[in-house]
Amino acid sequence: MATTSGHTLKAFDEDLDRLRALISQMGGLAEHAIRESMRCLIQRDLEGAEKIVENDKKLDALEIETERRAVQLIALRAPMAGDLRDVVAAMKISSVVERIGDYAKNISKRVPLLDNVGNIEPISLLPEMARIATGMVHDVLNAFVQRDAEAAVRVVERDAAVDDFYNSIFRTLLTFMMEDPHNIGPSTHLLFIAKNIERVGDHATNIAEMVYYAATGQHLADRPRGSSSIGA
Repeated sequence: MATTSGHTLKAFDEDLDRLRALISQMGGLAEHAIRESMRCLIQRDLEGAEKIVENDKKLDALEIETERRAVQLIALRAPMAGDLRDVVAAMKISSVVERIGDYAKNISKRVPLLDNVGNIEPISLLPEMARIATGMVHDVLNAFVQRDAEAAVRVVERDAAVDDFYNSIFRTLLTFMMEDPHNIGPSTHLLFIAKNIERVGDHATNIAEMVYYAATGQHLADRPRGSSSIGA
């Protein structure tokens, strides 16, 4: 930082803690929205799905607030090195979390379109896929707050499970569509939903890369491979 007085360092730390708190709040809202979108899909809760769409505005507002505070922090405190990486990461992460909320909104918009559709087997796989993806989001945001690079790496390693779910659901839905043309419409909606969940996992991975860089100053792809705590 430009100055190293105790007062300035404490003020910077407090400002950064506020940024982290905003990110955590956004993460909580996004995780809840994904979980609720799955509940609404399984239970055909049209009113609940509509609320998820409406509540997305809260995430939008928090993203704007996080960006405003981050820019203000850079302008007033002139952070350097690791401090600057933390602030920039917070600003980028808020944008990614907002997009995760958008995926919940997109899923919820499909719920009314599936209201009169009978049970298609892959529907039962979606909540578990979403559970893994939201768990990744939760853990990677904790890693950001704690500046835990190794926790971020572990989140990246879990993305393969989300991809496996997506590939399985894709193959099953393709079979449904080939067996009966009447299944094409609802299967397409479910495939869209599965793709949105898969993108949640991808974004959790993107956040993990930001967290790793903010904590270490190194890109995740360039990390040392010798540590037993980091997967091969």
